[in-house]
Amino acid sequence: MAESSTSTSAAPVQPEGTYSLEQMKEHNTRESLWMLLHDKVYDITAFMDEHPGGDEVLIEEAGRDATEAFEDVGHSDEAREMLPKMLLGDFYGEKKSKSKKSLTSADGSSTSSGFPIWVVPVALVAAFLAWRVFLA
Repeated sequence: MAESSTSTSAAPVQPEGTYSLEQMKEHNTRESLWMLLHDKVYDITAFMDEHPGGDEVLIEEAGRDATEAFEDVGHSDEAREMLPKMLLGDFYGEKKSKSKKSLTSADGSSTSSGFPIWVVPVALVAAFLAWRVFLA
């Protein structure tokens, strides 16, 4: 009896016309710049010189998911209408979170080092009160 050579743990096949994070990371230079926005992959290389914010901000987000940065800036409808001309295809795979972002609790009360933000204003108020008491 012949044994089957098929494996049940085969890696999923990437659909044609889709791009993975690994492929995107290969295009993070001024010569070839790809970006992920809303699960779509765009080649923005030709647009870099026209970008009103300069090419530095594009290069910083190149080769990864730039959706949050794109939305934070509040791009115009005109900017959004330009995107289809640069579309390469859909994104395939898992997005990894950015390591640059600071970690915050649900109420946004700590920085990336875990230092509570509220300590600074409390310390300033305490210093002011101590100064007033000292002068009295």
